[in-house]
Amino acid sequence: MRYRWWRLAVFVSALSVPLYWLYLAWQFALGPDPGKVLVDNLGQGALVLLLLTLSMTPLQRLTGWGGWLAVRRQLGLWCFTYGLLHLASYLYFLLGGELSRLGGELLERPYILVGALGFSGLAALAMTSSKWSMRRLGKRWKALHRLIYPIVIIVLLHMLWVVRSDSARWFLYAGITAVLLLLRVPVMATALASVRGRMKARTKLK
Repeated sequence: MRYRWWRLAVFVSALSVPLYWLYLAWQFALGPDPGKVLVDNLGQGALVLLLLTLSMTPLQRLTGWGGWLAVRRQLGLWCFTYGLLHLASYLYFLLGGELSRLGGELLERPYILVGALGFSGLAALAMTSSKWSMRRLGKRWKALHRLIYPIVIIVLLHMLWVVRSDSARWFLYAGITAVLLLLRVPVMATALASVRGRMKARTKLK
C-alpha cells in the first residue's frame, strides 16, 4: 500500500482526538456540562474533517503529491464517524437516551432537522465510498459524491444556528469553505496547476 505511514498518521490523529475528549470528560475537565461540550466538539470536528476532505484535491493540484488524494476517502469516512458520534452524543447526553423525544425535537428545533439532513448526506457518501460502489454506480457515483458541496453548506447552516453567540468562529469556517469551493471552479483549478508548473521550473533552475 502506497503512503502507508501517511495513512497511518492520519488514522491515529483522527482517532486520538475524540479519545482525548473522552479522557477530559472522565477527568471532569470539560466544565459543568461535559456532555454538551462533547456534542459541540464532535460536531465541529466533523466540519473540520469535511473541510479537510474538500482541501485534498486543491492541495494535490498545487503540489502534485499523490498522498493528499490517498487519504481523501479516509478523511471522508472519519467525517462521517465524527458526525455519527455527534448524533449519538446528542441522543445520549442531551435527550437522555429517550429516542421518543427525537420526533418532537425535529419539529420544534429547525437546526436539528438541518443537522439530520446533513448527516443523512454524509451517510449516503460513506456507504458508497468503496471501490465496489464506484464500479456499481459508474458515472452516477461522481454525481452522487458531488453532494459534498451542498452538504458542507447544510452543515454550516446547522452550526450557525447552534453557535449564534460565537459568530467569529462560524465566519472562519464559512470563509475557508468559500475558498475551497472557489478553488473548484475550472479557472482556479487551472491556475493551481500553473502555479505548480512554475514551482517545478524554479526548482529545476536551482
